[in-house]
Amino acid sequence: MRLLHTKTLELHEFFGDEIPPYAILSHTWGEGEVSFQELRSSSGKNKAGYDKIRGCCEMAVSDGFQYAWVDTCCIDKTSSAELSEAINSMYNWYRHSDVCYVYLPDVAANLGTKATEDAIRKSRWFTRGWTLQELIAPSDVIFFDSKWGDLGTKESLETVITDITKIKGEVLQDANNMGEFSVAQKMSWASERFTTRVEDIAYCLLGIFGVNMPMLYGEGHQAFVRLQEEIMKSTLDHSIFAWTAIYPFWQGLLALSPAYFANSGNIVQCKDTTASPFTSANKGINLHLHLKTFDKSSICLAILDCYDAMVDDRELLGIFLERQSEKSDVFRRIEGGMPFMPKSMGRVSPQFLVV
Repeated sequence: MRLLHTKTLELHEFFGDEIPPYAILSHTWGEGEVSFQELRSSSGKNKAGYDKIRGCCEMAVSDGFQYAWVDTCCIDKTSSAELSEAINSMYNWYRHSDVCYVYLPDVAANLGTKATEDAIRKSRWFTRGWTLQELIAPSDVIFFDSKWGDLGTKESLETVITDITKIKGEVLQDANNMGEFSVAQKMSWASERFTTRVEDIAYCLLGIFGVNMPMLYGEGHQAFVRLQEEIMKSTLDHSIFAWTAIYPFWQGLLALSPAYFANSGNIVQCKDTTASPFTSANKGINLHLHLKTFDKSSICLAILDCYDAMVDDRELLGIFLERQSEKSDVFRRIEGGMPFMPKSMGRVSPQFLVV
């Protein structure tokens, strides 16, 4: 891990147990960010991003930290291997930081209480994909305005942050509580966030789901499909399939982006689930689901072991599938919402492939 000395702004590299206490910066990228090469050669001192780096380091010095980490200049992004390692490690870097400074340049200094809260709610920082893990992972988070004025902490601003992000207080208070939330709920936290590159909306969620995978820029939406395939290796949670269609409709069983989970924030896995493992194959996903068939129709309803926690009777959710041929056990997902199905309905449990 490469860290900035907070007084000299020189870069130092540390490994494993040698890593010292450090502050870490969370921010949105803008014009004039200073790269690793520019900081090392001192050619970036006149760029706008240098003031942000210096502001972070000055705050860290005042808090007693000798080192700080800033993503713009502490990663050599010309090295694909280093970039991949950094992306796969970033959640842990934020998790293990001693303090995270969230810099909000679009929140002006010296506003009144109401105006400040309104500015925080509108801040671009809450719309970015990467800042989701930067909010959740660190234990100690402090927010700052454009002049590095203290706006409050993750704890003191919890009510406002929960209202903006829909992330429950239990998670904001301790990232270890994420295990209590379903795949669909975690996806919903990212459903209204964006990244500059399509692939990054998947890569920025690796730490949230505790998975690792190689970076393949250029693969487009396939990155998010790969993310879900990695998630499936460690969970039986059917809520990963509990998304609703957005235009244009996608016929795969896995979604193309977190936006498909925008309405899934209350969907939870059944605690007494008897779900069988599911696996990704070359031509689709092999899994067991309970089916409700309809007379003389190739369309059926596949019942998921998850439900909407906001519905009192907690009926199970279903997705519509179409059989590819009369005697085939290969299905494809078709357009339709996620209806509620009574738990008492008759069931069969075939194994089939969804493409």
